[in-house]
Amino acid sequence: MGKRAFNVTRQQTVAADVRVADNYFTRLMGLMGKPGLPSEVGLWIVPCNDIHSFFMRFEFDAIFVDKQNTVVHLVERMKPWRISKFVKGGRAVLELPAGTIAASGTQLGDLIELQNG
Repeated sequence: MGKRAFNVTRQQTVAADVRVADNYFTRLMGLMGKPGLPSEVGLWIVPCNDIHSFFMRFEFDAIFVDKQNTVVHLVERMKPWRISKFVKGGRAVLELPAGTIAASGTQLGDLIELQNG
């Protein structure tokens, strides 16, 4: 099991099993070629201030955070073959199964902690 993404502001687990992509290869590959994201699973990409969904076969949610892990941008149900906007001040992004942002109630300004699982 990986790490846990916890929304401190809402006292809500966003993803119970988060893999960290923090080197060139893992950031480049991201979710490409994967069949989907199971419930409660996420990918934390750092550093990152924009994303793409090239070569992906499913929609997903993305939570962008700044250096303090404060939510600065949300993308709900990003479709395949898209590019997100460049998020000024973005330091990392948490990619999640589609619908996770709504289900967790995550909003701009929330604090997301990446905790040991």
